[in-house]
Amino acid sequence: MKLGIIGAGAWGTALAQVVAAGGEHTLIWAREPEVVAAINGQRENAVFLPRISLSDRIEATADLAALTVCDALLVVTPAQHMRSILADIAVGSRPLILCAKGIEAGSQLLMSQVASAVCPSAPIAVLSGPTFAHEVAQGLPTAITLACEDAAVGQTLAARIAQPTFRPYASTDVIGAEIGGAVKNVLAIACGVVDGAGLGQNARAALIARGFAEMTRFGLARGAQAETLAGLSGLGDLVLTCSSTSSRNFSLGKGLGEGKAAAELLADRRTVAEGAFTAPVLQQAARTAGVDMPIVDAVCALLSADTGVSDVISTLLSRPLRGETLR
Repeated sequence: MKLGIIGAGAWGTALAQVVAAGGEHTLIWAREPEVVAAINGQRENAVFLPRISLSDRIEATADLAALTVCDALLVVTPAQHMRSILADIAVGSRPLILCAKGIEAGSQLLMSQVASAVCPSAPIAVLSGPTFAHEVAQGLPTAITLACEDAAVGQTLAARIAQPTFRPYASTDVIGAEIGGAVKNVLAIACGVVDGAGLGQNARAALIARGFAEMTRFGLARGAQAETLAGLSGLGDLVLTCSSTSSRNFSLGKGLGEGKAAAELLADRRTVAEGAFTAPVLQQAARTAGVDMPIVDAVCALLSADTGVSDVISTLLSRPLRGETLR
């Protein structure tokens, strides 16, 4: 099975490295001409994944139509641009493996719902889990969730992308895999704020635990399975992303916690901190579903510059006491 990759950011490039390790020529589409030239000429994506030597089986292209020779496509675009990019390629009945983590603004649709609307004949799978791109590209071990409602298609795709250090665990809970990845990006910003504001390790652990409760409440309201949210694509990804400045979302939150303005931090980024774009959409979706997500509300307040860090922290800590529950 020939796999192509749509999107040559850090994560897309790392996944191309995984796919190429299977021994086949691997096409990856990039919007930026300089990225195409660097991958093909220097075997490096110096813009998004510097200092990683890429397989000579990877070929970059700026022509999206070139990927029509592929049997299945990994879609690794920013979440808010996925609809328009998929509309520009003839997908047909080829499987799509969605690797973007987010919720579409306006529609409040998950990425699988967007993809199904644009490509109604394509089987949809979701790849999500605790994965820093630079570690995956170096061949360091990790495990991910590969969710597909069609279990047979999911098993075929899992067998194709599996490598000794890249272990897919099959699931049919597409919604759960997506919600874990989308919500954890927002929670990672909150954990970064805790770090930047110097609130300590106890506070970060408490925030991860209560953030997971918010993820679970929202996931169940949208039809996810609790087991998926407690697995690699939910809790696993949450723990990783909330614990390291290798996470773009955590780094953004750290800057906010240090008192820097959101506009300044976001303007200085070539790469996308998806949580910043997901946060207001998630807040609206949670309110639509009648789900209480105070940590998400706090992140939104900081990103909109409506409230300072100390006031946001005080608001969270002054909430009424309640029983400990995930729901």
